[in-house]
Amino acid sequence: MQKILVVQTAFIGDVVLATALVESLHEQYPQSSIDIVVRKGNEPLFNEHPFINELIVWDKKQHKYLNWLFILKKIRAKKYDVFINLQRFAATGLWTILSSANTTIGFDKNPFSFLFTHKVKHDVSGNGLHEISRNHALINSLGVLTLAMPKLYPTTSDYEKVKVYQAEKYITIAPASVWFTKQFPLTAWVSFISELKFEGPIYILGGPADKALGDKIINEVVSSHSSASKKIINLIGELGFLASAALQQKAVLNYVNDSAPMHFCSAVNAPVVAIYCSTIPAFGFGPLSTNSFIVETKEKLACRPCGLHGKKQCPLGHFNCAHSIENAQLIAPLLQMAQH
Repeated sequence: MQKILVVQTAFIGDVVLATALVESLHEQYPQSSIDIVVRKGNEPLFNEHPFINELIVWDKKQHKYLNWLFILKKIRAKKYDVFINLQRFAATGLWTILSSANTTIGFDKNPFSFLFTHKVKHDVSGNGLHEISRNHALINSLGVLTLAMPKLYPTTSDYEKVKVYQAEKYITIAPASVWFTKQFPLTAWVSFISELKFEGPIYILGGPADKALGDKIINEVVSSHSSASKKIINLIGELGFLASAALQQKAVLNYVNDSAPMHFCSAVNAPVVAIYCSTIPAFGFGPLSTNSFIVETKEKLACRPCGLHGKKQCPLGHFNCAHSIENAQLIAPLLQMAQH
């Protein structure tokens, strides 16, 4: 097997989890050339990646279909031995069947899967099977391959960039999510940080669009008398994907939603507290770090989970799955880490 292509054009967290497949393939076929297709915006995840031969980027916002055709031409020219499609949509399904690859593998939910040489059932029924195991099932037809963990490779410059923030013990918080019902509320973050007894810096992480949220959290925490001495620094928009992962890697603890920063922690084995609001870990997107803690409501809510990916608002208007989480649940993992 000489040339392998992996396609994952979904969002950041999905791509991070797909790196587990790259690790497994490289371990089994160290001499093979592995390429990957990702959507534009996710390519920084693979800066100086040691096992990726070529990174193919699909710009889906400008000239989407022209770029799709350009990538198809590139795929056909490369004459891959194995084409592994993690996506379940028609656009990537067409790439798969038109690729001229000897072996084409994908999930049965792809509308063109009936033309793949191998198709695999995609099960997100909430049975606890992790996404990396679902993805790994795609390569079972290639033989017995080790199930690897997802992995990111921050560069030397990434580590140098965050070194200035690592003089003291610190924690990080990634407060934002694309989905409202996956995001721990601003007031809840403020309450938690205000009650937190931690003397080191607290760094807030996220993408540029979330900077205002970080500022609001800091302003409200600082305005409370009990939190005047806290060192809270808003780094939202200041660090790229790999630099953020490098900072998380050495943190005492990282607080995240059910979102991409959780998967960054998994990919660098950083200690993490994953807060689940409307979603549940049984969907298969939970943390994989050695030191992982899951925090969710203690209440038995008939409405939870209300969806696989979260929603733009609570369907019932109360958002009790988030508001019923107690500060003590968030503080307990920090106390446990301190004991070790």
